[in-house]
Amino acid sequence: MRTTNIIICFLLLAFSLSSCVLKTSDELKKNEIWDKLKVYFSPPIEYRNVYGNYRSPLLFANGKKVESARDWQKRRDEILSDWTKKMGEWPPLLEKSELEFLDSIKRENFKQFKIRLRWMPNENTEGYLLIPENKEKMPAVITVYYEPETSIGYGNKPFRDYAYQLAKRGFVTLSLGTAKATQAKIYSLFYPSVENATIAPLSTLAYAAANAWYALAKIEKVDTARIGIMGHSFGGKWAMFASCLFDKFTCAVWSDPGIVFDESRESVNYWEPYYLGYQTPPWRKRGVITEENPATGLYVELRKEGYDLHELHALMAPRSFLVSGGSEDPIERWVPLNHTIAVNKVLGYKDRVGMTNRPTHSGTLESNEQIYLFFEYFLK
Repeated sequence: MRTTNIIICFLLLAFSLSSCVLKTSDELKKNEIWDKLKVYFSPPIEYRNVYGNYRSPLLFANGKKVESARDWQKRRDEILSDWTKKMGEWPPLLEKSELEFLDSIKRENFKQFKIRLRWMPNENTEGYLLIPENKEKMPAVITVYYEPETSIGYGNKPFRDYAYQLAKRGFVTLSLGTAKATQAKIYSLFYPSVENATIAPLSTLAYAAANAWYALAKIEKVDTARIGIMGHSFGGKWAMFASCLFDKFTCAVWSDPGIVFDESRESVNYWEPYYLGYQTPPWRKRGVITEENPATGLYVELRKEGYDLHELHALMAPRSFLVSGGSEDPIERWVPLNHTIAVNKVLGYKDRVGMTNRPTHSGTLESNEQIYLFFEYFLK
């Protein structure tokens, strides 16, 4: 009996020591990743505590200031309610939505499935689910773009193969896109129809992504507490609205979408009818706002009343997000981002808002590596 007890004690000690070694190893790796990331989570000195002309999200509509986390929850509800009234109420979320598997292939260290998904009450879509070879539950990332093939590495668009690269790194990824709408050059989703949409298209895209979250969360190997979302350009706008309006996304990356209104930049084109400028067709000619080609729809109202997207950013707090900034999101965008930093400070958090910068709109090897490190740190 005594020998048995000694053996049991020895085994327990060995298990405890191995757990400590594993934990220490994980902590060291996490610290190494943070050492590479931390410089991107603090504004440069010239932009520190600079808030510009943006109205503080910490002010209630009646002018009262948010002083506590409890106050912020009320203010957050006020912001979300206000923007929802402006953009239109979502239909009920499709919480029972599931992925339908169409076919599969083996690729490197993961399996790729073509899937079908009900993401709108009146519309299905097709995309790709990539599942790494791993017995444990894994973090997951939804990637969104004009079509789902680019993100899985099909096609000729370098540095936009986010789903493929993340899958190789041990993330379950779901690649989605608006392929049919893109082919028709209307790009977005419209509910209940393109002829009579009652929701701003960017909000409709967010709703579709929320429904995709519920379907992805049903995959056995997905850890539902660790699901992020990301996209580039059009997909960056989509990922930004989805993560801000649907708080089940753990974290997000927005790659050069133009994170605030900026009418000097043709690609920061929230005024277009497939974003926030929807009107009943026929639509304005695509391009910059001019007297001959004015903005339309909700966008005009938002600008007239002094709204900007930094209020939506604040809905992320205290969840983490990274702006992978390029030509449309230069370093000056720290000014609106400072407002979310201020919200996190009230909540007792820091290092939750990050931005990297590059000169080009398209991503680079370096900027993409920063994205993957972000997900490694905040999801793994």
